Amino acid sequence: METEDIKTRLKGLPGVDETLKSPEGRKWLALYPRRFVLKGIREHVEDLRNRIRKGESPAADPASIARGIEGLILSYVTPSLRAAINATGVVLHTNLGRAPLSEAALKSVAEISKGYSNLEYNLKEGKRGKRYAHLRELIKEITGAPDATVVNNNAAAVLLALSSLAKGKEVIVSRGELVEIGGSFRVPDVMAQSGAILREVGTTNKTHLRDYERAICEETALILKVHQSNYKITGFTSDVSIEELVTLGGKQKDPIPVMFDLGSGCLFDLKSRGIGTEPVVREVLEAGLDIVTFSGDKLLGGPQAGIAAGKQQVIEKMNRNPLARALRIDKMTLAALQATFFAYADEEKAAKEIPALRMLLDTPESIRERAGRLASGIEKGKDISVDVIEDISEAGGGSLPGVSLRTFCLSVRHSLLTPNQMEQKLRTGRPPIVARIREDALLLDARTIADDEVAVVAARLNGILVSLK
Repeated sequence: METEDIKTRLKGLPGVDETLKSPEGRKWLALYPRRFVLKGIREHVEDLRNRIRKGESPAADPASIARGIEGLILSYVTPSLRAAINATGVVLHTNLGRAPLSEAALKSVAEISKGYSNLEYNLKEGKRGKRYAHLRELIKEITGAPDATVVNNNAAAVLLALSSLAKGKEVIVSRGELVEIGGSFRVPDVMAQSGAILREVGTTNKTHLRDYERAICEETALILKVHQSNYKITGFTSDVSIEELVTLGGKQKDPIPVMFDLGSGCLFDLKSRGIGTEPVVREVLEAGLDIVTFSGDKLLGGPQAGIAAGKQQVIEKMNRNPLARALRIDKMTLAALQATFFAYADEEKAAKEIPALRMLLDTPESIRERAGRLASGIEKGKDISVDVIEDISEAGGGSLPGVSLRTFCLSVRHSLLTPNQMEQKLRTGRPPIVARIREDALLLDARTIADDEVAVVAARLNGILVSLK
C-alpha cells in the first residue's frame, strides 16, 4: 500500500507532455527522432516510479531527471556497432571484426556502393552478366587455380562443396581433423547439413594412408582433408599428406575427388619471413587437389568471404547448386575482395597495404618505437606507473596456432584504479579501446595500435588517469 509520502513523490514526477514542452524537451526534439525522445521520457520516468514504490530515493529533481532522460535517448540513437581500437595484440581478433580492410578496399567499397555498378551487367556485350566474373580471373591468376567461386564465408564454401559433390554419399575424414571452429560450429555438423555422410578414419593423433584405403567403397564420393588452422596436435602423431591423398583418389577405377578445407587461407608466404608453417594457397593447389576452400577475412586480409578454388568441373557443380544463390556475396564484399586480390599481384605491395599482413610482419623495433611514442604521450604523476615492456602477440582468428610474435606493450598501473577498472573505462568510452590485463597491470599492445591511433589512445588514458590526480 502506497504511503502519503510515496504518493506525493510520485505526483511530483513530470508527465510526457510537460517534459516535451520544457526547454530540454524542445532541444531533444530538435536533435533526435521524436520516437526516441518519447521512449526516453517514458522509460526513465517509469523507472523512477518503480524505484519510489520500492521505497528507494532516486534523484528526482528536474536537472537529474533531464540527465537521466538524455542518457537514455543517447543510448537509443547511438549505433551499437561502432569503430574500436584494438590494443590486445591479437591481429585477427574475431570479436573485433578480424582483418581490417586496406585503404584500396575501402575506396572500392565506397565507389561501388554509393551508386550503380555493372555488378551483373556485361558492359562489352550490353546484356546481363555474372557477378563472379569480376573475381574469377583475378583469383585464378593469384592462386593458380583452374577456376574459382566465392560465397559468404569459409563454412559456407565447405557446405556448398559437400552438398555439390557428396550429397547422400560418404566423405572420408581423419578423426584428428574433425575440428570445431568459432561459435561451436563443427565440421561434422556442417557435413550433416550438406547431406553428406561422414566416414571417420584413423584416430585423434594418428591417421595412416591405409586407413583411407580401407574406407573407400562404392559409396565414397569425396576425400576431405581439414587443415589444423586453429590448433596443433604434438607428440606421437602422424597424418597423410595431400599429395598422397590426391594419388589415392586418382588411382581408383572411378577417381575420387580430394578436397582441402584450408581454413584461414594464406596468399603471402609467411614461412619465408619466419612466421609459422602456414601453407600458401598456390602451393596447395599445385598438389593436384580438386577443390580448396579458405577464408577471405583471416590471413588473406580482406572482407568476410569463403573462396573455393579448384578444377573447373567442380566449381561448375558448385555454381549450379541452388545453395550458391543463398550463400552469394553482395556488391560491397565483392568490391573489397577484388581490391584485396589486386594487391596480391605484387607481394611487397600486399605486405605494405593490407593491414593484417602489415601487422603480422611488423618488426619488434617498429613496435617498440610506437609503444614509446604512446608512453611519452601519457602525463606522468605520482599515482601513475607507465612502462614499455616486451611481450607476445598472436595472429588470432583461428590462424597460425602456436606461433608467438615478439611485441612491445605499454604497461599501466594506477594506485587509485585497478587494472580491471582502467580496462572497463577504456572499453566503454568513445572510441572503445580494448586492452588486456596481465600480472596486475593494464597492457596495451602496440602491434595492433595504428600510428594514427597513438594520440587517441594517449588522450583517452590521460582522461582517465589524470582526472584522479
